[in-house]
Amino acid sequence: MRQVFDELVVATRGRGFYEITDQVLGWLTRRGLQNGLLTLHIRHTSASLLIQENADPDVRADLERFMARLVRDGDTLFAHTCEGPDDMPSHIRTALTTVNVSLPVREGAPELGTWQGIYVWEHRHAPHSRRVALHFIGE
Repeated sequence: MRQVFDELVVATRGRGFYEITDQVLGWLTRRGLQNGLLTLHIRHTSASLLIQENADPDVRADLERFMARLVRDGDTLFAHTCEGPDDMPSHIRTALTTVNVSLPVREGAPELGTWQGIYVWEHRHAPHSRRVALHFIGE
């Protein structure tokens, strides 16, 4: 049994979904990792990780529209606006979703369903460089 730690850097262009499935698969392949558990952790409080539909982009657009209705930018309820009207809403979006994803890995690939992809969900309007920690335990 072995453990491997690493990090992916994901450049975002602003609010939206950024699929990282191929980056994760490439990382597993380059490291020769075959069977075990992979945990991903985004090291930010204004972006999320999630597994979601990767075939129809309408799903991601609908998720964004739903979240925009649920947590509105510039809502006067929020006192924390140091970085603009999307500051506190981005933190709430992260709190409502997740910053960790764990996936079983079999024969060198994450065990994803047919239409599943791994995404960074950027909640800020400005571009960012997001860091995703990877931890694999297995063989």
